[in-house]
Amino acid sequence: MGYEGRARRWTRAEYEQLIVLGVLQEDEPVELLGGVLRVCEPQDSPHMVAIGLAADALRVAFGAGWAIRVQGPLALDAESEPEPDVAVVRGTHRDYVHAHPAQPALVLEVADSSLTADREEKGSLYARAGLADYWIVNLVERVLEVYRAPVIDATAPFGWRYSRRVVLDGTESVSPRAAPAAVVPVADLLP
Repeated sequence: MGYEGRARRWTRAEYEQLIVLGVLQEDEPVELLGGVLRVCEPQDSPHMVAIGLAADALRVAFGAGWAIRVQGPLALDAESEPEPDVAVVRGTHRDYVHAHPAQPALVLEVADSSLTADREEKGSLYARAGLADYWIVNLVERVLEVYRAPVIDATAPFGWRYSRRVVLDGTESVSPRAAPAAVVPVADLLP
């Protein structure tokens, strides 16, 4: 006779309390995605270089009035607090002293071993939150994947997906939706 277990779902408030109580350390490699605690993938040197390059390029593209957050938490909803590689949010870092930002203008993930999860799970999660601009720096194929236009899709992990996907190589450029006059060369994002 077997025992069927079930997963314990967590709220964002409970997750934050685990950190306050010291059960989880602030720098522990976990994030809350749709009520489930997920262990983050280890990051090799090209991954870290790509994160730095993306932060630099987006800082130039967005300029003053925007904060570029590197691996910082987002308060997406009551059961999700992902820590994307890079997020662009309105205002300054000081604006978020009392609470994590909830509606970034752009979220960027750097992907190698996490490529499938970043496309499917995180893509669905960000679409569900209504994020208009989601980018994946795909280190496997050395391209930038740009996702836009969230739509409901019952078959997606979190019930939403992006209806537009554009793949750009190192010879092309992209403009963020929240800074349409800016041009980001894809080559600037690739290590």
